[in-house]
Amino acid sequence: MKVKICLIQDCPVFFDKERTIIKVEEITKQYAKEGCELIVFPESFIPGYPRGFSFGAIIGSRTNEGRNLYSEYYKNSLDIESEDLKRLEQLSKSQNVYLVIGITEKENTTGSLYCSMLYISPKDGLLGVHRKIKPTGTERVIWSEASGDSLVTFQTKIGKLGGLICWENYMPLARMSMFKKGVEIYIAPTADSRKEWTSTMQHIALEGRCFVLGCNQYFTKSMYPKKYQSLVKDEPENMCPGGSVIVSPFGKIISGPLFDESGALIAELDLDEINLSKLDFDVIGHYSRNDIFKFSVLNQPEIKEEKRHTNKTST
Repeated sequence: MKVKICLIQDCPVFFDKERTIIKVEEITKQYAKEGCELIVFPESFIPGYPRGFSFGAIIGSRTNEGRNLYSEYYKNSLDIESEDLKRLEQLSKSQNVYLVIGITEKENTTGSLYCSMLYISPKDGLLGVHRKIKPTGTERVIWSEASGDSLVTFQTKIGKLGGLICWENYMPLARMSMFKKGVEIYIAPTADSRKEWTSTMQHIALEGRCFVLGCNQYFTKSMYPKKYQSLVKDEPENMCPGGSVIVSPFGKIISGPLFDESGALIAELDLDEINLSKLDFDVIGHYSRNDIFKFSVLNQPEIKEEKRHTNKTST
């Protein structure tokens, strides 16, 4: 089976949820017309990854300015119980395309934020959410940690989808939690634009014998609204060069890496390559040595499947 996929390397309308959703709608319609069946957006694309911000937090103290900035970020983050999600579901349905979108998600019952990845089906709407289980470094000031029930995978008509966000991909056991579910299209939205990240994506593809989609933003300092410019005055102009990449189960680069510009990577994935690659290595099969090693994940859900639809219509 062949699947045409697209990775979006672009910038959001920073800290502006409404205008960023409009941008997502425009981009999705553009690449859906080109026959793409899966479109992936980077980490925290809605409402933006706050690169260079401290939120006024240092060890032992926080500032009122930082609290106000967090409040603004919170207000522009996405609530999956809101009309915002319904818009994204309708977008997926109307364009007949699967969407995987990196968001900052607000949890209204607690007031916390999560770095999340939405999986949206054109038939069933929201399939589920992966929330980052370990925010990196000072991301922990603004993002909460998720539990094992966020390690989700989905059986869809375009293949088995799963993945991790940014430096979760350096957690061997988190990767194994995806591999154990037989992930075929491993999706890795990120904010890591180092050239070394390409090697990480290739390693995961070889290790998991799956297609790996590494998707990052392209963002320069001048793209921040003027009111935020003083917060990043010491940052380089090219704050996030990108580096989006598509890798085969053999670890070969299919497209990318794309650096220093906005754009999209489009490729046709032949899922038969996955079986071909497992002749000599299968991390959950003949190379697993289950007689020596035992592996379990607390509260990880079973693979979720899309609902079966018939051709019958209701009147």
